[in-house]
Amino acid sequence: MTLYYDRFDTPIGPLTVAADATGLRHILFAENHHDAKDRGHWQHDPDAVAEPRRQLLDYLHGKRRDFDLVLAPVGTEFQLQVWHALAEIPFGSTWSYRQLAQRIGRPSATRAVGAANGRNPLPIVLPCHRVIGNDGSLTGFGGGLPTKAALLRLEGVGNDGAQVADLFG
Repeated sequence: MTLYYDRFDTPIGPLTVAADATGLRHILFAENHHDAKDRGHWQHDPDAVAEPRRQLLDYLHGKRRDFDLVLAPVGTEFQLQVWHALAEIPFGSTWSYRQLAQRIGRPSATRAVGAANGRNPLPIVLPCHRVIGNDGSLTGFGGGLPTKAALLRLEGVGNDGAQVADLFG
């Protein structure tokens, strides 16, 4: 199936969005820890992804807190469960990996939750940047920790932890 994509500049660097007839499938940073595997079927078509682009830019410019998009992430049943739970983290809030594991009813699966969080194909919209270490520290993020800090700062999230304080400057 063909995915239609566009790449555009944002306040946090270039983003690429890709969608097919079922919905939004990918949001990619300039550099990702886990890249999309289905790039062989992509066709550049900015009009096909105009709405996700508009909503992301509105969010990144402080004009939007929620997204109203049809999402179509592809993953395992467990990954989809974790990604669905990410959508429940309110704007301006953070959850720890432990809280996320508890939310999906798998309190002993903290590492697996972290791995699924790291493979989230729709960052920002499914706000994996709102997940932090159990000690309040910023931990891995596909777009890099400075981008994670910028997104949290955009949402007004503060933290007294040294790692977070360093990133928030």
